[in-house]
Amino acid sequence: MRRIVTILLVLFGVFVCEGFGQLSHLSGSKAQNLRDCMDGFETCDHALLSPSQATEIATLQHSQNLWACLTGYGECDHSSLTPKESKQVAALEQRRNALACETTIGICDKSFLTPSQTEEVARIQKEQNQLSCETGEATCDYSLLPPSEIARVQRLEREHNLLACQTAQYPCDKSSLTPSESREVAKFDSLNNFLACKTGNGYCDSSLLSPTQAKEAAVIQGQRNTLACEANDLTCGQSSLLSVDPSLQNIQSVRPTTMARADHSVHR
Repeated sequence: MRRIVTILLVLFGVFVCEGFGQLSHLSGSKAQNLRDCMDGFETCDHALLSPSQATEIATLQHSQNLWACLTGYGECDHSSLTPKESKQVAALEQRRNALACETTIGICDKSFLTPSQTEEVARIQKEQNQLSCETGEATCDYSLLPPSEIARVQRLEREHNLLACQTAQYPCDKSSLTPSESREVAKFDSLNNFLACKTGNGYCDSSLLSPTQAKEAAVIQGQRNTLACEANDLTCGQSSLLSVDPSLQNIQSVRPTTMARADHSVHR
């Protein structure tokens, strides 16, 4: 008899533990489902919500959707809006679209513009295109320019090109230069190349130097090389002009001789 009672007590304990486990699991599932509903996840099961929870979640989701519709951030479900809210949202969407069309930032749907907004957007786009043409932007559309402006824009393009060539800027189209402009640019290019060879800055094309320029640049390079060697610099011995024209090798001794004379006069 005592053995039977013990077995019954054990079985009762097992059933009680399983019951509590199932209740705990069910409670955890409902809590997770409630969190999913609050966060707007598709896994939300409204059947697991209590009546009060369902009402609160519906209110929350409606407010979240209204916020998305009014701000334009996120998906807007127009079907869940009230008539009053639909009017508010429609007005804001129309204003956001007008702003996008006028500023070219965002998606512009011109079919939603009012007649006055359409005229304003057309005027802005015309001015923007004219500015693009005047400043040489690739977005310039000549077909949108009035005939009276085309000649002025072309004159500005030639002026910009000349300035670019005169200052060694890119792009420079030398083929569009006049003969006098070409001569002026050629003088600047020659001087710029000569200075590059003398200073070691920029690109030096020694083949473009005149014999006089080559000798002068070689002297300067020899002096700079001597200083580099005295300073134990890594550039010591690197003289592009001397390596190109071996006949200029004797010029490298100009600076050391000059320095030796200067030292001798000091000691005296």
